[in-house]
Amino acid sequence: MGSRYRSRQARRVQSDAVLVCLDCDPGVDDALALGYLLAHPDVELALVTTVSGNVDAATGARNALDLLAGFGRSDIPVAVGATDFLAGRFAGPAAHVHGANGLGGVELPRAPGTPIPASGAAAIVELARSRPGELRILAIGPLTNLALALELEPRLPDLVADVVVMGGACLAPGNITPAAEANIFHDPEAALRVVDAPWRVTLVPLDATMQQRFTADDAAALRASDRPVVRALGEMLDVYLGFYEPTLGVRAAALHDPLAAGVLTGEATPTRAMTVDVDVDTASGPARGATIADLRGIYHPQPRGVDHGVRVVLEVAEPFAPVLRSRLLRS
Repeated sequence: MGSRYRSRQARRVQSDAVLVCLDCDPGVDDALALGYLLAHPDVELALVTTVSGNVDAATGARNALDLLAGFGRSDIPVAVGATDFLAGRFAGPAAHVHGANGLGGVELPRAPGTPIPASGAAAIVELARSRPGELRILAIGPLTNLALALELEPRLPDLVADVVVMGGACLAPGNITPAAEANIFHDPEAALRVVDAPWRVTLVPLDATMQQRFTADDAAALRASDRPVVRALGEMLDVYLGFYEPTLGVRAAALHDPLAAGVLTGEATPTRAMTVDVDVDTASGPARGATIADLRGIYHPQPRGVDHGVRVVLEVAEPFAPVLRSRLLRS
């Protein structure tokens, strides 16, 4: 693994790209986020780690390898992370949302590559140590790998530039229970460790992501691409759009993971965001997995936050779908 990082470091000498680790559970919207990061000229995607969520961690790693190969980026290492959560076992894939294989039932050409030997948590720690202060982590699945990485390396917050998390529901309702968003609900103990750690965390919750939509027209545009992997992304969206249609009343899907990726790159600019104290409910009652953000200052014309807290993105006013669509079609 170290040789791969050294190779990529040598290439980066001539680049000002942002160093990114994508921690994910691919997942249709994870696949869109991955494609977006690969297409962005200012992103150096140095590592992909997987965790159970939409699918189990091993299946997620296979999905990531196949997607990377489709985009011509088999040089990027993939590490299999945690299968089970800190306080519970993985209960199975979200097939009704993402299809049985996580990719809407679309079968990608199988890449010859295999995951690196290191665990997801160990790979994150190694990359952070090799590039101290540079690494930005985009976590778009349950936060188990990040919690385990904090155990392996207590100095990790000092080694990482920042963490952007797709997860939580602050003023919005949850999507897996009335109170909880899926990524946080699957492993609230891990989420609590992540928001409590002394690093810069930006939370992109359902409050923002449910307002951003990818439509049937967007999916059709991807299916018309000359590039097979982009066409496959458009085909994957069929199941995903079908899942969201009863909720949204139109054939469209929320852009959860891609929006968080856009916040990381700066192409999705928050118009309402506050840095506040955030807690996570780890009890066994109906609020398990709820993200409790102290948003009491939101009523002030110039909302006041705290100096050291979690930046919570409540709204991104500009539609992100055109940006995502354009990046993918030009990839």
